[in-house]
Amino acid sequence: MRAVPEIAILSVIMSSPLHAQTAAAGLHYLVRQPSVSTAKPSVLILLHGVGSNEEDLFSFADRIPGEYLVISARAPNTMGPGSYAWYQVDFSTGKPVFNQEQAEQSRIKLISFIEELGKEHPFEPARVYLCGFSQGAIMAYSVALTRPDLVRGIAAMSGRLLEEVKPLVKPSRALKQLSVFISHGTQDGTLPVRYASEAEAYLRSIGISPTLKTYNDGHAINAAMLADLLVWLK
Repeated sequence: MRAVPEIAILSVIMSSPLHAQTAAAGLHYLVRQPSVSTAKPSVLILLHGVGSNEEDLFSFADRIPGEYLVISARAPNTMGPGSYAWYQVDFSTGKPVFNQEQAEQSRIKLISFIEELGKEHPFEPARVYLCGFSQGAIMAYSVALTRPDLVRGIAAMSGRLLEEVKPLVKPSRALKQLSVFISHGTQDGTLPVRYASEAEAYLRSIGISPTLKTYNDGHAINAAMLADLLVWLK
């Protein structure tokens, strides 16, 4: 699912010298260098939804605070021209039925991606943040909860937490220190808002105190959601 580009701020200026395309751990990605001079910046890794690509969330990269290195990764599974997924999913039964093996492969690949990214772009390892929409939010949960030593915080936008990931979550100091921002539309017909409430309840049960915000909208990133994301990042 693509983030809905309903507002003017979601425009990409691909000719900017701050934008480049490369690959790490087998994943192609776009990069916006920080505009604030620092030897080791914070890094925000953007994870798109199913059927989209790395240009989708990168469309608001120029709104991200200048102290961040912004990376937008392309999912490894090709669905069609310009269309990718972290794993195959079928909604025909009324609820998501997904390829668990692909989801696990993508989780492992993203962990390697974070580890290898530092070799190409210097950043502060203690300030790695993930921001995902829909399936990208699912991957953000999966990576951060299983490797909180690599991730300081996540923004999960219109996603859900996979039950299959919970057995992989191990108690640790890093896990309890994980910062989590959850945003979801109350009219979401693709991934109902109950997924956000269920994720919040689980996170609290393992010692994490997430921020949950809901919006009178569907499966999309609207102006209010983006504004709250920017406040959280600051």
